[in-house]
Amino acid sequence: MIPLLSVQNLCKSYGAIMACDRISFDLYPGQVLGIIGESGSGKSTLLQGIAGQLPLDQGQLLYWDGQGQVLDLRTIRESHRRILMRTEWGFVQQNPRDGLRMDVTAGANIGERLMNVGDRHYGKIRTTAAEWLDQVEIPGDRIDGLPSNFSGGMQQRLQLARVLVTQPRLVLMDEPTGGLDVSVQAKLLDLIRSLVRTLHLSVILVTHDIGVVRLLAHRLMVMQNGQVVEQGLTDQVLDDPHHPYTQQLVSATLTP
Repeated sequence: MIPLLSVQNLCKSYGAIMACDRISFDLYPGQVLGIIGESGSGKSTLLQGIAGQLPLDQGQLLYWDGQGQVLDLRTIRESHRRILMRTEWGFVQQNPRDGLRMDVTAGANIGERLMNVGDRHYGKIRTTAAEWLDQVEIPGDRIDGLPSNFSGGMQQRLQLARVLVTQPRLVLMDEPTGGLDVSVQAKLLDLIRSLVRTLHLSVILVTHDIGVVRLLAHRLMVMQNGQVVEQGLTDQVLDDPHHPYTQQLVSATLTP
């Protein structure tokens, strides 16, 4: 099977500190890759580098797009990358306020991404926005409400709708349940799992929460000090961790 994304020997340093040290993996269509590690492990730097939000020092990033072309993401024009992020890719921020326009309505947040891909019919855009609010379990009568009046969990669900409305092939998620109450986290995780399965999404998921990757990820990479210290099928890595750092992470979740 041809991968959707191939990452080879990705490196990013800050002076003498290697935030990402020769990271390599392939992501396949419909696969969820979880990346876990403590703060400072390099996982968010890796995600931001893949998304083009940070310049990388070296390595190869190849993406097989919807037309069957292979794109070298380190050499494509910035305008092409921006189009890609509005269409075939999506980025779910940890803080939904960073992924939403807080000064426009919920419907307009969803509609804006549709307009970015060429939709211009107001009635169609509004109907699609309403359908997606329903998909993410936001009452339809909130379509004209401002995100600033939404709860944190509802803002995150709105961000999901905004990202997914163009049916991207690849979604990057940075701590999507971070900062939410446990009960809100559980509902959001169930929603994300359902949408990933229904839409056949490929996802790169960064988190520090083992429970999140166990629920959502097919494969798992464990990062420490900028390096991948262990990777494999999620259940295998978590149920039989080989590296001392992975063992430490797993045991910490079992400690009462």
